[in-house]
Amino acid sequence: MASWLETHAPKSFEDLAIPLDICRILGSAAVSSSPPHILIAGPSGVGKTAAWRLVARQVLGPGWKNTTHILQARDLSRTAGAMKKFEDFLRPGGSGKAGSLAGTSSLDAFDRGIVKTESGDIAPAGSENDILLAGRTRAPVARLIVIEDADKLGALRQSYLRRMMESEAHTSRFIFTARAPSRILDALRSRCQSIRIPSTSNEQMERCISLILESEKHTLTEGLLGDIIHVSSGNLRKGIFLSELLIRAERTTDRSSLHNLVASTTLTPVQQLLELSLRGRIHEWHWEKSSTGKNVRSLKGAMGRVDELMMKHALAAEDVIDQIHQLLIRGRLLLPEGALAELLDVLARCDASVPRSMHHRIQIEKLLHEISEIGKKWALTV
Repeated sequence: MASWLETHAPKSFEDLAIPLDICRILGSAAVSSSPPHILIAGPSGVGKTAAWRLVARQVLGPGWKNTTHILQARDLSRTAGAMKKFEDFLRPGGSGKAGSLAGTSSLDAFDRGIVKTESGDIAPAGSENDILLAGRTRAPVARLIVIEDADKLGALRQSYLRRMMESEAHTSRFIFTARAPSRILDALRSRCQSIRIPSTSNEQMERCISLILESEKHTLTEGLLGDIIHVSSGNLRKGIFLSELLIRAERTTDRSSLHNLVASTTLTPVQQLLELSLRGRIHEWHWEKSSTGKNVRSLKGAMGRVDELMMKHALAAEDVIDQIHQLLIRGRLLLPEGALAELLDVLARCDASVPRSMHHRIQIEKLLHEISEIGKKWALTV
């Protein structure tokens, strides 16, 4: 059964749950005779992926999926052979120039009639570019190379991209998405049209989720939709997902169901992380057998939990900080008021330093050491 995020994905630029002026900027870039490279920035769940999909559909036509190549940069972070995987993605044909994605043309750039438009598949701008740009000189865009979470690439891989954009991207365009555009090199950002999408407003979230519920013929108990919007904190994807999950679990008649669901799925690992930090168990290494049968050292303790949350569960540093904050203010740990005040203080400082840092994991590690010192001072062994 397809998710609501897929079945109710926007099909036109006006359907995006973003400010109207940003919709117009996206549409203008997509119907340009020479589309620019694009950097779409914004917090989680605001529609960055939905936005670039509409741009790709408009620029490349009905067959856009055939010549749109997607790389999730987060999957490369802290993995073995990451640079080789990155190079193999950009140069699947080998190390020669002719083998690069950016330097390889495509017949779709010259004959958009190869793929026929399916019933109901309408161009996001209302008409295909062939119609909108009839009689104008056009750049033959053959393919799009999409790098999601490009702020996770690191300076070395970003420099590699910059050289490719300068020398080989004649019939290709790059689209980057990022939560923290400041972590992308200036030389890369200067070659892109930057589009910033803000957090989804409560009014927009209520309108979108209500339309989906109405089309699916479902209702929520009074107040539950407001709770979902509050918990989602501007993350529309999270709001839609929580609504669907409650509907499928048949938990739409009790407002406490949402809070139980959120607590059971997010706070338990974070509570373990906080407890380990208060005990001073920041770094612990254990020998474990890998899938190949070899003994390898694995990081455990609080930092092991951090890596699990950030790598396996794809939580950003801001998400980890927010979950620790939620855990502290709910009073589940029965901490002394003085210790709680000190914990909230170091958490606030970390929250302020993360956006200014290129290395979020280091800021989280510093936070955990400060929490450990508070645990020693107050003799906390929760």
